Amino acid sequence: MSKHGIMVAVDGSAESDAAVRWAAREAVMREADVTLVHVVAPVVVTWPVGYLRSSFAESQEENAQQAIEQAQKIFQAEVGDAKLPGLKARVVHDYVAPGLVSASRQAEMIVAGSRGLGAISGSVLGSISRTLLHHAHCPVAVVHANETVAADPTLPVLVGIDGSPASESATALAFEEASRRGVDLVALHAWSDVGITPVLGMDWHEYEDLGNEVLAERLAGWQEQYPDVHIRRRIVCDRPARWLVDESQHSALVVLGSRGRGGFAGMLLGSVSTAVAEAAKCPVLVVRS
Repeated sequence: MSKHGIMVAVDGSAESDAAVRWAAREAVMREADVTLVHVVAPVVVTWPVGYLRSSFAESQEENAQQAIEQAQKIFQAEVGDAKLPGLKARVVHDYVAPGLVSASRQAEMIVAGSRGLGAISGSVLGSISRTLLHHAHCPVAVVHANETVAADPTLPVLVGIDGSPASESATALAFEEASRRGVDLVALHAWSDVGITPVLGMDWHEYEDLGNEVLAERLAGWQEQYPDVHIRRRIVCDRPARWLVDESQHSALVVLGSRGRGGFAGMLLGSVSTAVAEAAKCPVLVVRS
């Protein structure tokens, strides 16, 4: 199945609106078509009362139409007079998470708000965005509600590198994103990813040299492919999630792999990716291996 364009999950929440705005700016930059997707979940009524089911189903369809229309208005306001290949809308009848995961098969990227209307109060990352990060068939962008305006166009793209296959995929996409934006690429490598904990008396300079060797090896081929991208290397000896979240305050986008070297075989999303998607100060793009 060929993939095309950007898909945005919409539900009328503030996070969904922010996701639409961000996707609109991405679409202009990429000259990509966009599909707005709203999922209508099946009606489950335990009472043998048919009219309740019918009435609730009608309400769901009305809500779906309102969510789509709201997203279309936000999208058009954001793109202005820019010419795009197209804007489409889809209403999918399925359970929300499986419906979006299935729809992601047809997208080059799916964009979701960090939480939706069904998010539990106090939850930083909603169940839908978390499920997409685990199971989507394309890169997943998570956008928080405070992403309401375009970021400084000079801010760099930030990528976390740990040497894993997922990290390699993230590095490839990060170079592409930095080149497309015409900005620097900040490549961050944390020694704690490979099980080294800072201890009193350790020779930090030795580890720093080894970290630079790792980055040089991982970046060399991509730097040749994207000579226009200026790289800033960061070596840290601490928990990578903390540093990535801190650096996200000065970044346009954080790009991460779906799991790192510390992930268990059955764990599809690493703890670093989860933590950063929850707390980052800019959109986070997670690349599935």
